[in-house]
Parts: sequence; C-alpha cells; structure tokens
Amino acid sequence: MAKIEPIVYGDRRVYPVAAFNHGLAGYIARLPTVWVEGEVTELRRADTWANVFLTLKDARSGACLPVTIPRARFDALELGLVDGERVHVEGRPELFEARGSLSFRARTIERFGEGEHAAALARLRRVLEAEGLFAPARKRRLPRFPRAVGLLTGTDAAARGDLVTAISTRYPPAWLVVHETRVQGRGAARRIVEGLRLLAEHPAVDVVVVARGGGGFEDLLPFSEEAVVRAVASCPVPVVSAVGHEQDEPLCDLAADVRASTPTAAARLVVPDLDELLSGLGQSRRRLAAGTRQALARDRGRLERTGERLRAAPRLLLERRRATLLATGGRLRTLSPVATLGRGYAIVRSGGAIVREAASLSPGDGVAVELAAGSFDARVDEVRP
Repeated sequence: MAKIEPIVYGDRRVYPVAAFNHGLAGYIARLPTVWVEGEVTELRRADTWANVFLTLKDARSGACLPVTIPRARFDALELGLVDGERVHVEGRPELFEARGSLSFRARTIERFGEGEHAAALARLRRVLEAEGLFAPARKRRLPRFPRAVGLLTGTDAAARGDLVTAISTRYPPAWLVVHETRVQGRGAARRIVEGLRLLAEHPAVDVVVVARGGGGFEDLLPFSEEAVVRAVASCPVPVVSAVGHEQDEPLCDLAADVRASTPTAAARLVVPDLDELLSGLGQSRRRLAAGTRQALARDRGRLERTGERLRAAPRLLLERRRATLLATGGRLRTLSPVATLGRGYAIVRSGGAIVREAASLSPGDGVAVELAAGSFDARVDEVRP
C-alpha cells in the first residue's frame, strides 16, 4: 500500500479525509478475523442486492455493530434467521472509505444459545402448521356451562391460585379438577402430556385450562415441544392455553382452541359470571312477565271480539237464510204454472192429459179449461191444425 503523505502547514502535518480514511482502512484490513456474539436485529435482504445487511446487538449494554455478508454466502447457510436470535459471527472489521463508517464483514454465521432453540421452534412451527394443527377451522367452542373445569398447572404455581380464586369468585358453583405436575426442566413435557390425558379422561371435565406463570425462554420450552403441542391439538375436550405472559407465544398457544393472556382471562373464558347470570335472569323474568301480560291482553281482546261475532252470528245467519228463502221463493213463483196462468194463459186438458196440439182433438170432444182463477168445461166444435 502506498504511503499516505500529509500536507505540511508550517509545523502542522495535516491528512485529508480521503487519505486518512484510506490509511485507516488499510490498517483495519490487516486485522485478523474474530468471532462476535450478539442478537440479530434489522435483518435486510433482497434478491437484487449483492449483500445482506443486519445489526448485532449486545443484549446487556445495547451496543450495536452493523454487519454485512455476501448474499450468496448468506443464502447458502440456510439459517432462516429472524430478529432476536442469538448468533456467533466470524469476520473482520472493514471501513467504508467514502463515508468513514465502520462495519463487520462476516464470513459465516452460526446460531448460539436461545437462537438455536428459536430456529428449531420455527422449523417445528412450520411443520405443524402445514399439517393443519393451528388452523382456525379446527378450533372448538368452549362449553357455556361446563360440568367441571380441568386445571393443569405446576406445583404451588401462582397461576393455579389465580385461576382457582378467579373461577370461585366468578362462578361459585364451579367444580375444579386440579392436576399439579412439573412444568419446566427435564421430563416436564412428558408430565404435561400425561396430566392432560388424565384430565381429559375425567368423566365430568368439559374443558381444560393449561396454565403457567411467566418465565424465561427456556422455562417455557416444554410447552413448545412437539409431544405437548400434539397432545393439546388432539385433546378430546376443548383446551384453553394460559402459558407465560402476553408477549410469549409457546406453540401450545397456537394448537389450543382458545388462548388466554393471563390466568384471570382464562377464568373469564371457561365459566360465566354468576352476578351477570342473575342480572340477566332478572331481566328475562321481567321481559317474560311483560310478554305474558301483553299476550293475555291480546288474547282477551281477541276473545271479546270472537264473543261479539258469536252473539251476532245467529241473527246474521237467520237474515241470510231468510234472504235466500225469499230469493228462492221468487224464482219458484216465476217458474210456477200459476204465474203463467196469471198472465192470461190457460191449461186445457182432455181425458186428464194436457192438450199440447190441436190435432189431438176431434169435434165433439169435451175438454177442461183451467184459468188463473177457476176452471170450466167446454166442447170442441171445430179443430184447426
């Protein structure tokens, strides 16, 4: 590297910015590679970029270090990094001369500590999600009035006390079936699965609450183990998960039918509020009484109107029958032979039979003539066809 010469101003030796940055960059380039530990933040990658950019953050002090790594090398590692993961990065510092900014040029990245667990959980989450274990369509509704609530929690856990107090206060008739077990450390996942099975087999338990108070990342790991997640998803009764704090999201939260942010919130989900039920019952009773009064008044009015119609019905029927009879009598009178005779016609009989044709008579035959009023006999003198 060419020697950087300063500009001399009297007894002062001054380096231009470009010359200083160039010299510093050359000095930094001679430093050996080192390993740096930190949490991944601000991870940025694009297919059109030559490099991937991220920031390493010291969790205790908050100190930050910008890092770059060639995109092809980063993709070849197939890490699937997300913000918050803890990693070890190998590389060396470098100076971007044009801006005088220092960054860390990475050669490789490896997960470390919680970051490795987080990556494993991310992979497991993708597998279980692909199987449909977290699908909203398989979530079941919680029973409105469970016969008994199963509670799975740790021994002497504060979450248990909060749940028991909240449920007993909210709905005193509630029946609680409590199963205490190990919820962290070696063997915890197996104990959780067994406890869940025992509660689900209880003949009166209609819903199970899996509860655990807050804790560190590793404390909550048993609730993200595959066996526990599958046990929650396949439980024959609905499951409410109340594990950790609001910001925590163990995988059992995703498999449960309902997630509760706190044990108190879980109590509100699994049992009704007795005071609200009594208040609602009182309102229903008042509405029922008002509805009964309205129905009674409506039926009384209908009965009175029906009675009036029944009292008036015989008279109306008689009038209708009289009118019908008069009309029928009028039609009969119109069709009666007597009415025809009244208009000046006569009925002529010969030998008791009605004479319809003059040709049926002979001169000298006797006939009987019936008029509208009275009758007489006559003898035929002449027949005219």
